[in-house]
Amino acid sequence: MTGDNLSETPPEELPLTVPAIVERAASRFGTLEGLVEGDLRITFAELASRVDVAARAMVGSRVCPGDRVAIWAPNISEWLFAALGVYRAGGVLVPLNTRFKGEEAAYILQTSGARMLFTVTDFLDANYVESLSRASEVPALEEIVVMRGDVQPNTISWSAFLDRGADVDHSVTAARADELGPDDVSDILFTSGTTGAPKGAMLTHGATVRAFDAWSRVVGLRDGDRYLIVNPFFHAFGLKAGIVASLLTGATIVPHLVFDVPSVMKRIVEERITMLPGPPAIYQTILDHPDLGDFDLSSLRLAVTGAATVPVEMIRRMRSELAFETVVTGYGLTEATGIVTMCHHDDDPETIATTAGCAIPGVEVRVVNDGADADIGNPGEVIVRGYNLMLGFFGNPSATAEAIDEQGWLHTGDIGVLDERGYLKITDRIKDMFIVGGFNAYPAEIENLMMSHPAIGQVAVVGIPDHRMGEVGVAFVVPRADTAIAPDELIAWCREQMANYKVPRRIEIVDALPLNASGKVLKFVLRERATNE
Repeated sequence: MTGDNLSETPPEELPLTVPAIVERAASRFGTLEGLVEGDLRITFAELASRVDVAARAMVGSRVCPGDRVAIWAPNISEWLFAALGVYRAGGVLVPLNTRFKGEEAAYILQTSGARMLFTVTDFLDANYVESLSRASEVPALEEIVVMRGDVQPNTISWSAFLDRGADVDHSVTAARADELGPDDVSDILFTSGTTGAPKGAMLTHGATVRAFDAWSRVVGLRDGDRYLIVNPFFHAFGLKAGIVASLLTGATIVPHLVFDVPSVMKRIVEERITMLPGPPAIYQTILDHPDLGDFDLSSLRLAVTGAATVPVEMIRRMRSELAFETVVTGYGLTEATGIVTMCHHDDDPETIATTAGCAIPGVEVRVVNDGADADIGNPGEVIVRGYNLMLGFFGNPSATAEAIDEQGWLHTGDIGVLDERGYLKITDRIKDMFIVGGFNAYPAEIENLMMSHPAIGQVAVVGIPDHRMGEVGVAFVVPRADTAIAPDELIAWCREQMANYKVPRRIEIVDALPLNASGKVLKFVLRERATNE
């Protein structure tokens, strides 16, 4: 299926590099509030100016076009200035996950050949500089800049870094930005490494701008919106659907440091937030919060979510109880610049909850079995082709060849189903599927069925080895607020709702599910726990 039906109005002629988008934002939205963080409140024009200061400092630090520069920090304003400054200086951004330990960060730095690292020393009791000092050596890394926190030996402060640009003329960074083209690499985003060592997807300026212009128009993001970015900047969503989309549309960027429900609800009230994206767990937790009624969340307008499991009832409650005008779901992956399909804002709740929408313009999506297209409604592997695909994995041509075939199709490793409208439903990851007595069991399908139980707030299902059946399911359940249910009762209920091979062999009641920094459930943690028990 080729995406061509989401473009209701033809897009304006966009400059297809991120630095050009920053300049465009300064010109079009110059006096609007561009960034809000604590006492810092600056316009889009001032934001562009600070980005240029950072870019001139990059040049003063001998960053050359194509050089890799890493950032290992939470959602703070300096992250944004440094990242956009890297782009403007012609460099390539390498974001690092804030949950990484020293060895994990060292691996990314060494693999990417990053010359500089921007980091912090005071985030959630973590000192990233100390953590890195205890890890393997990183030969290419020449310098560490501490953006916030105590400046450690052999590092420099953010202010000292910025001083290096004092003698670099604005024309130098302007020329660097002008030399960039849409096919130039903007960033290298490393995959999670759940199926082996992390691999760096090389993404381009042009794909980033085109994809998130389409994304922004479908969502309805516009100037005057106030966008609470809870998704981490190091992730494709936080960086591209967050920072880049806001620059494209004139939405105010409001970074959020650490997600917890009370602080998010408090900031929605204080900043009159209109745009709040995130995984389903965020909205479900807000809806189930006992103090929800104490917060005026009436400013909320837009929500974007997506996952294998999005309860229909949650979509309805988001519209009725949280008063969102627009709730859409989508599907994407790092290797496809973070976006592949999206729902329409006027799709019904069932469509929004049970599908990830159809392909964005210029992108093709197929569902295949053994290389042939699966019949409508039948599951198969999702493959994708279009302008949004990565150039390849950095320094890893063999992994690139495994991911993208000779016809240019990216093999996602996701299992999905296409309906007659071309809407895609992601049913699972190939690696998450388990086989019970010869029957394929898909955790997402089981989770969807279980979410219809009124006492279940969240659920995650994993498969574990079983000597008789091969594998069986184990479900981890977070009850809804002020409810309780016994595992035996829930298993009995499951037997009435689904085929016997889908019924979890064991159910564990837990206070919370383990999540990564992007809000996705860490299935491998649950699988290990269930197997050990």
